Parts: sequence; structure tokens; C-alpha cells
Amino acid sequence: MTHFGILSPGAATGPLNTMLPLGQELQRRGHRVTLFGTLDTQPKVLAAGIEYWPIGEQDFPVGSSAESLAKLGQLRGQAAFKYTIDLLKRVSAVTFRDAPAAMKAAGVEALLVNQSSVEGGTIANFLGIPFVTVCSAVVLNREPSIPPFFTTWKYSPARWARLRNELGYKLLNRVAKPLAELIDEYRREWKLPLYSVPNNGYSQLAQISNAPAEFEYPRQELPPWFHFTGSYHTAANRASVPFPYEKLTDKPLIYASMGTLQNRLTWVFETIASACEELDAQLVISLGGSAKPESLPNLPGKPLIVEYAPQLEVLEKATLMITHAGMNTTMECVKKGVPMVAIPVANDQPGVAARIAWTGAGEFITLKKLNVPRLRNAVKRVLTEESYKQNALRLQTATLRAGGVSRAADIIEQAVSTGKPVLA
Repeated sequence: MTHFGILSPGAATGPLNTMLPLGQELQRRGHRVTLFGTLDTQPKVLAAGIEYWPIGEQDFPVGSSAESLAKLGQLRGQAAFKYTIDLLKRVSAVTFRDAPAAMKAAGVEALLVNQSSVEGGTIANFLGIPFVTVCSAVVLNREPSIPPFFTTWKYSPARWARLRNELGYKLLNRVAKPLAELIDEYRREWKLPLYSVPNNGYSQLAQISNAPAEFEYPRQELPPWFHFTGSYHTAANRASVPFPYEKLTDKPLIYASMGTLQNRLTWVFETIASACEELDAQLVISLGGSAKPESLPNLPGKPLIVEYAPQLEVLEKATLMITHAGMNTTMECVKKGVPMVAIPVANDQPGVAARIAWTGAGEFITLKKLNVPRLRNAVKRVLTEESYKQNALRLQTATLRAGGVSRAADIIEQAVSTGKPVLA
């Protein structure tokens, strides 16, 4: 039996919905699993039956995550990206300070590190324990032919596209410099070699993505120990959410949610309602905790509005989803074979939205171009053109074939037990 520690960025729902099912599967196999995180993470971790160890109790008291996410939810684009980097730096600094001693005290023998928890690999190196990188977001590994994750740029192998990508990565370096400097500071203090390139911060034993390979752009430079294992999402690690199923009609269901982070742009919900008003469909809007349903104005078409929705269950009934293109929600749509219309706001959402369109499983509209006619036309296309549904079903088949949480756990166990790279 191995005692696994988990590091996931703050209390963000998307990464936790990937990391907790992995922990549950490893527990089922007889291992011990402990997540090390801020206090706001605790309820979700304990609800999943995973052990929890608090870090940064004074720095991030109960409710601090909600305050940070509320501010993030009002931002967009580069402002939201910079705020996210600052938030990640603050969480990483506290994790660097507190996690090593906590993990030693707990007897952790191996780490599962979310790819966005950039401090995780360095902590594992310092403790001298193996770690596996888990990609909950779009794959962050840098590659000259792949557009940076924060852009909606189309994939192209042409030279001009590589030059465009290079400029994008230079911008990324500038924005993410505070994080890079923090990592360098601790690697120097702990007498570890500095990373020559950001990709070196990921596991040299196994890197696993909770997407099917078919969802990713054509990669040429991923390490041979990179694995696309498909969606891990399950309702088993989530608290029960009430939902008025009796109010659903027999019309095609359009489910709209802007996630739990960048979801406080109420004009977006108003645009969605207006775009769907004249369609022969029922619109259900989940506010993701951003507001109470009664606080919104009377939206056109009188959609069914809830504060939260049991997303996996609602997707079982949905014909189409309007989404912010968070990777968590996108992979849940893929798992259920539901085509999408994406409205990306910030961080990796533009890159996810671009892949939704590239795979033919949906369309996207950037916030700058979002208006009622454009959104209505996109929704009509995805609702009526069969190719979108077929491509969503193709991705569904691919993610089921990829092996999911069971295959991911196999890879993790092999990497830790052998101490050698697990080749794809």
C-alpha cells in the first residue's frame, strides 16, 4: 500500500472533479490518499471520502476562496489571467512553506500533482518521492506547433503559425514570471537544479490527461510517458444538488452554465436567454453560485434558472450545452456525448473552446464578439446540423475507449512501484 498525497490548485471545482475520482480509485485499490489544501477545500474532499490535511490556515481562512473567486468572476481576458497567476502564486508560496513538513508528518510516499499546481514537482523533488502529473485543464505542455493555451488560435503546422505561437509563449513568460521566480527561489534554497524549460517541471515518470487524445491538437513533442486516459468525472464524489426535474418539458433541452469561476458576467446570461428565446427548446441556466435566481431580471423566454445544477445528471437530458469552455465541463459534455456552443472568458478556456470547434463537436464565440444574433445562429447550427452530434458521440466513444480513471490508476501504480517511466 502507498500513501499518496494530492496537490490541486486552491478550491477550484474543475481540478478537484478530476483529482478526487483518482483518489477514490486508489483508495478502492487499498492505498491511502490525503489531499493537502486550503480550508475551503475541506468539505468537497471529505464528501469524496478522501483524507484531508489543512495548509495555510492563517493565510486562507474559511471563505477566502469564495472572496477570491467572486473577484475573478468579474474579470475577463488578460486581467482575469493575471489575477489567476497572482492567486496561484499566493497558494503556491503557502504550499511551498507548509506542505513539505505536513507531508513528512503524514508519511506521504508519492504525490499526484495537478498540472496547474506548479510547486508540486519541486516539493516532490525536495522530499525525494515520486510524483505523477495530472492534466485537468487543457494540456499545458509547451510545443512550437501548438498555440498557447490562453488563445483561440487555430492549429496549423505552417511556419507563420509557429512564429505566432512563439510570440504567444513570450507573452506567457512575461505574465507567468512571478510563478517562475517563486519556483526558482525554492529550487535554489533546496539545492535543486533549476528548470531549463517549463516542461521540465512535469513528472518524468508519467503524465496523464483526463481527455481523449482525439480532443487534443496534433502533438509531436509530448514525452513518451504522456497518456491520454479519458474523463474521470463521476457523481460519486459530489454532494447531492436538488433540481426541479418536474419543471422540465418534452422540448429539446439547452443547458447553459458559465462554470463556478468566471460566472459573474450577468449580461452573458441575458444574451443567452435572448438568443434562445425564439427557439423550439427549453433553456435551463445554472448560475454556478454566482447569484440567486431571483436576483436576475426577468430573462427573455422565461428560462428555468437554478443556483446550482447536478451537471452530470442534467447533461444526460441535454441536447446542447452553452458553456464557458472550462475543461471540467467540456469533458463532462464529451463523456455524455453532448455538443457545445462555447463562450470562453479567460485562462485555458480559449484553448479549450478552440479544440471544441477543431473537433467539430461545437462552435465558439469570444466575449468580444458575443451578441444575440451570433449566439442564436451558432446555437441553431449546433442544434440542427447532425455533424456536431456525431462528432460529440465520436469523442464520447474515444474517451470511453481511453480507459478513464481505472487506466489512470494503473499508470500511477506502475510509475510509483517501479520508479521508471511508464511509456504510452
